[in-house]
Amino acid sequence: MEVLTGAYEYVLANGDRFWEAVRVHLSISLYAFAIAAFLCVPLGIVCAKKQWLSGPIMGLFNSLRVIPSLAVLVIILPLMGTGFAPALVALTLLACPPILINTYMGFRGIEPSIIEAASGMGMSGGAIMRRIELPLALPLVLSGMKTAAVEVIASATLAAFIGGGGLGTFIINGLGMYNFSLLLVGALPVAMLAILSEVGFAGIERAATKYQR
Repeated sequence: MEVLTGAYEYVLANGDRFWEAVRVHLSISLYAFAIAAFLCVPLGIVCAKKQWLSGPIMGLFNSLRVIPSLAVLVIILPLMGTGFAPALVALTLLACPPILINTYMGFRGIEPSIIEAASGMGMSGGAIMRRIELPLALPLVLSGMKTAAVEVIASATLAAFIGGGGLGTFIINGLGMYNFSLLLVGALPVAMLAILSEVGFAGIERAATKYQR
């Protein structure tokens, strides 16, 4: 309880610094997620439809999944230096694999006979995409986005190692000074944000796929 009380008192005494760290953490997480989604959903669809592209691209992004978050930040460091921008690039790279892979799997998993039947009924390619393929692939696409969002929020704490700021600053400083109250000032909000993103995307997924149940 003393540790929690100390964390609470620190936030009360340093409110401006705390909320600025929350703002930076949310900004870098949202930007990284949005960029990854904007790039990887269309790329996943293209890979699902163009098999000659899927091999090299999916292999590349699958390899990114096994690289630890901190290793990605360290690789980016000599290329871009420190600050918000390199942290954003690193987090975007971390967010891409689950979105791309789930989008690819969602569209590849659609039965060809369904597409053939829709085409035989006279539906255009665009109509088939909007009314059949996208709704059928949506559960997996949203699942990939949910995974990416949680990973980005959690990994954004590591951005502090390269000067990206955010809630990770409190965690690093708390560890360095053996101040566990300060560590919790960063760790608890990150855990809460990750849980909220998980619950939020689960709700979106249920609402978007209601017609399938």
